[in-house]
Amino acid sequence: MSDKNKLNGAGPDTGAAPDTSAGTAADVDEIMKKYDRESNTRVFEGVPRVVIKYLLAAFSLLMVYMNLFANWDERVRRASFVGMVIIFAFLLYPAKKGSGAVRTNYVPWYDVLLMAIGSGSFFYYVVNFSAIIKHATRINQVEIILGVLGVLVLVEACRRVVGLPILCVATCFVIYAFSTGASLKSIVYNLFYTTGGVIGTPIGVCSTYIVLFILFGAFLEVTGISEFFIQVANSIAGASSGGPAKVAVISSALCGMVSGSSVANTVTTGSVTIPLMKKTGYRGEFAGAVEAAASTGGQIMPPIMGAAAFLMAEMVGVQYGVIAVKAILPAFLYFLGIFIMVHLEAKRLGLKGLSKEELPKFGHLILTKGFLLLPLIILVVMVMKGFTMSRSAVIATFVAIAVSMIRKETRMNFDGFVTALENGAKNTLSVAIACGIAGIIAGVVTMTGLGQILISAIVSVAGNVTLIALLLTMVTCVVLGMGVPTTANYIIMATTCAPILVTGMHIEPIAAHMFVFYFGIVADITPPVALAAYAGSAIAKSNPMRTALNASKLAIAAFIVPYIFALNPAMLFIDTTAAGVVMIVVTSIVGLFGVSAGLEGFMMADMPMWQRILSVIGGLMLIYPGNLTDILGVAIVGVVLAMQVSARRKAAA
Repeated sequence: MSDKNKLNGAGPDTGAAPDTSAGTAADVDEIMKKYDRESNTRVFEGVPRVVIKYLLAAFSLLMVYMNLFANWDERVRRASFVGMVIIFAFLLYPAKKGSGAVRTNYVPWYDVLLMAIGSGSFFYYVVNFSAIIKHATRINQVEIILGVLGVLVLVEACRRVVGLPILCVATCFVIYAFSTGASLKSIVYNLFYTTGGVIGTPIGVCSTYIVLFILFGAFLEVTGISEFFIQVANSIAGASSGGPAKVAVISSALCGMVSGSSVANTVTTGSVTIPLMKKTGYRGEFAGAVEAAASTGGQIMPPIMGAAAFLMAEMVGVQYGVIAVKAILPAFLYFLGIFIMVHLEAKRLGLKGLSKEELPKFGHLILTKGFLLLPLIILVVMVMKGFTMSRSAVIATFVAIAVSMIRKETRMNFDGFVTALENGAKNTLSVAIACGIAGIIAGVVTMTGLGQILISAIVSVAGNVTLIALLLTMVTCVVLGMGVPTTANYIIMATTCAPILVTGMHIEPIAAHMFVFYFGIVADITPPVALAAYAGSAIAKSNPMRTALNASKLAIAAFIVPYIFALNPAMLFIDTTAAGVVMIVVTSIVGLFGVSAGLEGFMMADMPMWQRILSVIGGLMLIYPGNLTDILGVAIVGVVLAMQVSARRKAAA
């Protein structure tokens, strides 16, 4: 770590040296393999390594060709995509965690067999496409067997690359399909040979938009934009009280929207920010929680939103730009909530920040490296102007390559170019496989009419009370979203939970989809399967469950803000005026301050329990839409604030 990252201050003198230990580079690598299955790959060296690298790069280039120039039937394109994904999945991912390091340059015979069977099933569909669509549901015995084998191999690929949680959900749905009396032939036909299953909308969106935006993110990473984001965050907040924690919030928000993985982002930025937070004086549980909560929030950060924004646009039936704009205020409030709690914790502990002399200057950074933002700006402008998302992503990628040439330290050589293509292909695998499994879930819901049953059940239990329906839907989303990647997470929520709110409770479609997306995402920091929090705790060398609980507390805005825009969609700029939006923003900010202070136990001074309870109640009243609740909320928070000011003056005297 450079001298620039050393600290100026530390926490209060307790008579003992604070625990500043953190994971080494080897520890971080081990953490990635443990919590992020995408990192648990086989080891290849020499010629095999070069061959695989160029094969992955060729796959990325083929995706660009397929989307911009090829005129293939949509079903052929999707099946071809899944077939190639299966080949790379079994080529790169071993059957067991950690087994990739056992033998170098080795792929066991059974993986080659699974690779051939799985990809062969999908390529059979591609080769015999015309004949299959002609006889429709009258598929023969061979086609039934191939369909079953194709799905089973995809399931095994998902177990290796993504994990078990989403498979447990998909298995329950398939069992339900059989329980309704559906035949094996009918299920195989619907889930394998139609666009209502594996090669349905999720894979369609993944093979068109998402893969190109993942590739765009890979090229941005090669330009060094993550380091630039961390330096910008340092220049903005590094010198303030508890600066490193605020740096973690800002940098993780910026990096997370590009990476698309809360766990990967926690490890990437956390390897820098968590040690700094601990050296400042933050407890390990708090430091790991800050990074996990902020990194998870990166998935809801426009304009990219971890690639889920493109799926949402497809599901809701609106332009991507509409989704990106409507996500601005909720994302701002989410990170503001974390920022407030980080600040209050720093004030409570008396923590200092970094020395201004050690920090980069914001103006200098923008002048010397601000050009790295140009690809993102070009991307947003093109999408807003009506260009297709595929073309916008490809052009923005070319811009990223071009701007990297401006300075020597960011310049992308040929090897960097190939590495970006390789990383783009690797990062696509987990998303594609998860989308394929999510397609099975969506297919069962459509085939069996399960969606209507879920709607009736929730509405019946809620008794037409919107708040109760929202609460039940939230619990469902958190449970179904545990351990599931961002894009697949949203697909599951959009298929099973969003219709409950749209059809059953008549909530605005965009508000309903944003609601279920938020609560699916916070599963990454909500115990018991809080993968991002566990990754943060591994770096901070802290208790995993305490870290997860701290992360849930820090992300309190994620548990409150969705209720605001579900009950009052003005926050999403729906049916409102500029004055209405300003009022919601102001009351929400004050409300978040009240809730955060109550949970933290500190506003201007330490708060007794009765003040904490009052502060939370007042904050929640301000957040809940309504003039009466706003007035009561202001009065309550105002009284608590006055008492806190008085207590601080007495302490100072």
